[in-house]
Amino acid sequence: MDPQPPCSGIPRVATLDDLVGREKDRGCAGFGPHHICVRVVAVANLPSRFGRFRIVAFWNNRDAKEHVALVHGDVLGTEKLATRLLSECLTGDVMGSLRCDCRDQLEVALQKIAKLQRGVILYMRQEGRGIGLINKVRAYALQDRGLDTVEANLALGFRDDERDYAVAAHMLASLNVGSIELMTNNPNKVRQLEQLGIKVSGRIPHVIPANEWNRFYLETKAIRSGHAIEFEGKPHLPEQDDPVIVEA
Repeated sequence: MDPQPPCSGIPRVATLDDLVGREKDRGCAGFGPHHICVRVVAVANLPSRFGRFRIVAFWNNRDAKEHVALVHGDVLGTEKLATRLLSECLTGDVMGSLRCDCRDQLEVALQKIAKLQRGVILYMRQEGRGIGLINKVRAYALQDRGLDTVEANLALGFRDDERDYAVAAHMLASLNVGSIELMTNNPNKVRQLEQLGIKVSGRIPHVIPANEWNRFYLETKAIRSGHAIEFEGKPHLPEQDDPVIVEA
């Protein structure tokens, strides 16, 4: 049996600005075992150095965090929508850390989507793969001693990845998105979203070249977490040509 899409009965609206009014009047019994409820609470223009976007702010009853969507073009009710699901990284996104590729992933996604007719970036407040900022710094300290990112998380008592994409699935449902083409190298994101009822019609590779500081981090993603990332000495993956959509 196909998974039930989250909040499949959400009424459609004509524009993003109509979302806030719809959400005020819409009942929300919740979806799934956690009775997750997601609401649009504000919409505004967000001109950026990468292009013109609209920012959509969401409330949810699952994690009490303030997640947002950056929307380019008319996305309401669309199919095969180019979508990037990005987790917050203060050290990378704001401080320009070279220990990861997070800032580059964000900026490249904004550049790519701004060139398309439409697309969306979900910016999720899931710092450190869901373990939080303080624990991420603790994990960095363990990595300084030679552990990889997976080993560091496990040493702190966490799973290698604590992120949950249920709220993200409901955000897409709130935008009445029919199906997405997900910009990711992480097959687990595709699997989780599909299990949550989101139709992923394709995958768009999102590979960022390594630098001397994050090479081990990216190799760990590829070797231990199954991300589709290529390194020297390994055969070139055709799916990493840009742009390519690999049907699921």
